[in-house]
Amino acid sequence: MRPPWTARILTILPEAFPGPLGASLIGRALEQGVWALQTIDIRDFASGRHRAVDDTPAGGGPGMVMRADVLGAAIDAAAAKSPDTPLIYLSPRGRPLTQARVRELVTGPGVSLLCGRFEGVDQRVLDARNIEEISIGDFVLSGGEVAACALVEACVRLLPGVIGDADSLAQESFEQGLLEYPHYTRPREWEGWDIPEILLSGDHKKIAEWRREMAEKITRERRPDLWETYRKK
Repeated sequence: MRPPWTARILTILPEAFPGPLGASLIGRALEQGVWALQTIDIRDFASGRHRAVDDTPAGGGPGMVMRADVLGAAIDAAAAKSPDTPLIYLSPRGRPLTQARVRELVTGPGVSLLCGRFEGVDQRVLDARNIEEISIGDFVLSGGEVAACALVEACVRLLPGVIGDADSLAQESFEQGLLEYPHYTRPREWEGWDIPEILLSGDHKKIAEWRREMAEKITRERRPDLWETYRKK
């Protein structure tokens, strides 16, 4: 029997997990063994009384940098457990995480995620271990743990059986190259705002056309980069 899709988190804050990954549908899937979560404490691979994982940056400058020797040992331990699992470093300078990359990661055995802290990690370990760098947005966090949770949730929700209505996944943002259309529910009128009449018409063909038009309009206005790619298909 194939082992479940596994997320291995290399971090100095193992207590941060599962965090939000232990709640709702994702947490239920974790309890049911649909996927597995493992944390690797980077400090376990540090030596000395203080188990230091960082040091001052070569060439001077502010802050501290995570050491290559400590990280290398932690990464090798993760790789020994699953050598075919891709290793990703969550970094603001990485390539943007996309739904397409998420779908690719879900087809494999899992993912190992390196969570940086301080000013970042020694470049040598990134180069020596051929680590992929991924960003979840053009902003900076104090560490990679929150970004790791975001990437793992994006993957796990695509695993079979996690989302009850699989058809809903096909209509989400990015799945068709567009942002998702607006949603409405009861009450019919709220604070002077009405549900668009077309959604109450019962005409499923016209509703589908309206939703497509709204998805195109929102994408064109909010994400011209996605719109240009969509238009070229």
